[in-house]
Parts: sequence; C-alpha cells; structure tokens
Amino acid sequence: MFNKLKHLKDLRSTAKQMQNALANESVTIEKGGITVSMNGNMEITKISLNENLAKDSLEGMLMDCVNDAIKKTQRVMAQKMQEMGGFPGL
Repeated sequence: MFNKLKHLKDLRSTAKQMQNALANESVTIEKGGITVSMNGNMEITKISLNENLAKDSLEGMLMDCVNDAIKKTQRVMAQKMQEMGGFPGL
C-alpha cells in the first residue's frame, strides 16, 4: 500500500519537473505575415499580424498558423519528455 503511495508521489514529482521544463520551451510559427509564439504549456504567448493582410483571409491563415504551432509544440514536448526519461513505471 505504502509503495503505491510512494510511486504516486514520485510520478507527481516527475510530472511537475517535466511541466516546469516544458514551460521554458518556446515555439514560433510564421506564415503569410502572421507570427504565433507558444510555450510548452500550450499557451499562446504572442500573436503578430501584418497590417497589410486582407481581412477575409486573415481568419483562415491565423487558424492554420495556430494549428501548426500546436503541432510543433506537441512534437517538442514529446521529444523533451523522451529526453527526460518519460514517466517511469507507466
């Protein structure tokens, strides 16, 4: 019983360490005059829009840029977690 509790505490500690390490990672995607930056916690930290963009195409381009940033952040997170040894025991 106590071994399971210790194992759970160790997993929580490992998860917290990974979360802190991932928070320091940053991904920036630039597409068609739109720049989106996202940290490892999947939070958008910056969006820049070129003033000359046509309003009708802005929505689709912004959505594409954000989705690409999410995908790239997920790849960086997976690689970082693998480098850190993942979650032992799972």
